[in-house]
Amino acid sequence: MTASTPTSPDGLVRAVRLAGPGAAPELVEVPLREPGPGEVRVSVEACGVCHSDLLIAAGLLPGTTFPVTPGHEIAGRIDALGDGVEGRQVGDRVAVGWYGGSCGHCDACRKGDAILCPRLRVPGVAYPGGYADSVIVPAMALAAIPDELTAAEAAPLACAGLTVFNALRHSAAGPGDTVAVLGLGGLGHLGVQFAHAMGFRTVAVARGAQKEPLAHELGADHYIDSTAGDVAQALQALGGAKVVLATVTDADAMSATVDGLGRRGELVIVGVSPDRLTISPVQLMTGDRKVYAHSSGTATDTQDTLRFAAQTGVRAWIEELPLEETAAAIARMTGGQARFRMVVTTGR
Repeated sequence: MTASTPTSPDGLVRAVRLAGPGAAPELVEVPLREPGPGEVRVSVEACGVCHSDLLIAAGLLPGTTFPVTPGHEIAGRIDALGDGVEGRQVGDRVAVGWYGGSCGHCDACRKGDAILCPRLRVPGVAYPGGYADSVIVPAMALAAIPDELTAAEAAPLACAGLTVFNALRHSAAGPGDTVAVLGLGGLGHLGVQFAHAMGFRTVAVARGAQKEPLAHELGADHYIDSTAGDVAQALQALGGAKVVLATVTDADAMSATVDGLGRRGELVIVGVSPDRLTISPVQLMTGDRKVYAHSSGTATDTQDTLRFAAQTGVRAWIEELPLEETAAAIARMTGGQARFRMVVTTGR
């Protein structure tokens, strides 16, 4: 199997660029670049649209320079290898997520915690991202895509899927424990699926009775309508949650679940919010509870996520649009209209 990135007669490829913070996405042509030492060039087939791309587009992440090409849920095939790259070959199906490379020698990297490397390289910040026909990435950032997954299926799993999968598998919950997933959006609909596939007693928590059929379709054993009563009391009625996975961006909704945690229960936060939690030390001391955040994972974690999803049938619910309609994809995601992840495809 070989792969190549189609170019114009002038050797140009398409990329979506933002000229400055808050600027509209524009489809432009850029020169096809060659990978340097330790790098590979990936012919992009699909790239997921993530809320974190909005932070990049707004210039809020340190190191972002404009013009910028966002996109860090990348799936495609290797079409060129740089010097010194081993264990990869042209034609390999690969994915890249938030982890786009690291220094390899700091304490975090040496202890297997490279996602927290001070020199973490994020696609779209450290180098042009995946809203393009082609992207050059460090070989260390690659995860293999199983044959069972299409590129469009793999792309959102490389970030959104990885985030909830990794958070759940590193939590205190074991098979049969009660795990509540707060929110049924882009992260939450994956969180419910992964929790069910991992053998947890899965509780979905969301706003409105109309979401209950969706929750059960995704694999939830129980549903709690957060508008119908006290969420913590409802969780305690089920015996208390070992873990609440907070996928929403509402700090008050997160805080409202703490009293629903059981003995040594954990509130694990993966939804990003600038607002403060309202939790007292007494609430945490009662039952020796914990509250902490979890952010993404490395390329090996991405590969584990993709393998697990391929084996268990977990899939992101996606809407696909072609690369030239990236602006529309971003608008649907920003406006909360996506069900549940937007993916732009290049037609490869």
